[in-house]
Amino acid sequence: MMVRKNLYWALAVMAAALVETTWLKAISVMEVTPNLTLLMVIYFAIAEGEERAMWTGALGGVFQDVARSAVLGHHVLTLVLVGYAAGRIATRLVTEHPAVKAVMVFSASILCGLLAIFIQYVQDPGLAAMHNIVARVVPESFYTALFTPVLFFLLDRSFRHRNLALHGGVT
Repeated sequence: MMVRKNLYWALAVMAAALVETTWLKAISVMEVTPNLTLLMVIYFAIAEGEERAMWTGALGGVFQDVARSAVLGHHVLTLVLVGYAAGRIATRLVTEHPAVKAVMVFSASILCGLLAIFIQYVQDPGLAAMHNIVARVVPESFYTALFTPVLFFLLDRSFRHRNLALHGGVT
């Protein structure tokens, strides 16, 4: 039973990362797409805790790094750090209301974007960091937060966390 659950989890994370890097260009608004992998990380942080969220970030981050031709480990590091933080915070919040989840996703997306910009700035000090934060990180965070209720509902039905992710709590 546990092997099947882990297999479904891995397939869901890989599918989200692949959809994000391929098909979501069709619904991009001003070249901004939602971060489905981050949504998966936050969902598992709320539903199962920081360990599953960190593994979700590691697996999804590898796919993002490879698909976007980024330095290997860039997305992995940001998603794992955000997964840990979200998992720790989720144990202290009442995550029953969808608005709390959306705010959590928005905040995590801002943090993930800031970490990514910081890593890029360290590698290339000539980078226009403030422009990237305003033009990419903030709009992507709003767009990702808009997808929270739909994706959380689908994941909740898929992983049968009916009373956890929709009504708060960690297993």
